[in-house]
Amino acid sequence: MDWSTAAAERLQLDPQWVKKQVGQARRLPSVERLVLPPSSPAAKNWAAYRARFIEPQRIQAGLRFWQTHRSDLERAEQEYGVAASVVVAIIGVETFYGQYTGNFRVIDALATLAFHFPASHPRAAARESFFKGELEQFLALTSRSGADPMSIRGSFAGAMGLPQFMPSSWARHAVDFDGNGRIDLFNSPADAIGSVANYFKAFDWRPGMPTHYPVTLTPGQTDMDSLMAPDILPTFSVANFVSKGASLSGAALQHTGPLALIELRNGTDAPSYVAGTENFYAITRYNWSSYYAMAVIDLAEAVSREMQNSR
Repeated sequence: MDWSTAAAERLQLDPQWVKKQVGQARRLPSVERLVLPPSSPAAKNWAAYRARFIEPQRIQAGLRFWQTHRSDLERAEQEYGVAASVVVAIIGVETFYGQYTGNFRVIDALATLAFHFPASHPRAAARESFFKGELEQFLALTSRSGADPMSIRGSFAGAMGLPQFMPSSWARHAVDFDGNGRIDLFNSPADAIGSVANYFKAFDWRPGMPTHYPVTLTPGQTDMDSLMAPDILPTFSVANFVSKGASLSGAALQHTGPLALIELRNGTDAPSYVAGTENFYAITRYNWSSYYAMAVIDLAEAVSREMQNSR
C-alpha cells in the first residue's frame, strides 16, 4: 500500500483526493538545504541574536498590535492564564505581527521533508517521520475546512499563519477565539491570540510565575557539570541549585518550583546565565531554543514598557 492510500485510510479521507494532492506537490531543493545544519556553524552569540528581535520597529509594531487587540489579549489572559505580553511577543518574534508569514506552498514544503528529507541530517529518520505526520495533519485540516491545499503558504518547514503553527499544533491547540465558527490563523488576530495562549496552557504555563531569575556563578566554586547536565529542563530545587554554587537572591530564594541553569553564549565573550523556571521551559516548547525563549521574554518586557509609557 502506498503512502497516500495508507494516509487516506488513517484519516478516513477519499484516497483519490489524497493521491491527487500529494501528486501535485513539488519537491523543493531549497527546503532540503534549509533544514540542514550549517557546514561550519557560527559561534552562538546571544547579543547578536537578541538584536534581531529587540529593536525599535518590532517594539513599536508590538505596541500597536497590543493597543489594537487589547480586549482579545485581556480575554485570553483571563481565560488561559498566559500573560498578554508573552502572546504579543511570540507573534512579534514569529512573523513581525503578520508581516512575514512565509511564501512556500505548505504542501510542497511538507511533502519535500516527508519524502526527500536529507539523509545526511543527524536525525533524518525521526525528522522524516515527523514531517509525514505533519503532512497528514495538513491534509486533514484542509479537507475539513474546505481550503485548497495548493493555495496555503507558510514557512519552509510548513508553519502557518501569524503564530506559525505547524499543522499538528493547529489541530491540537488552535481555537476559534473570535467566535465566527471557523479557525483562521492567517487573517484573524483574535484566533491567533487565543491559540497561542491555549498552546502555552497546554504546555503547563503557570500564571504569575516569573520566567527566570538572575543568577551569579563563581568560577571554581560552581558545579557546572551537574548544573548543565539537564540542559533547559527545570530540575533543581532552590536549595539544590544554590548548593551547587549558583547564587540566587531576593524573590528567587522564595521560588517553589524547579529551576534550570540557562546558558546563553556570547561568541568569544563570557556566556550569560539565568535561572530558568517552568515558564521559561514552556516558552521553549514553542521553539526548542533558550535563545528564542529569552528573545521572546525580552521583547515581551520591552513592549510592556512601551504600553506603560503610552498610558
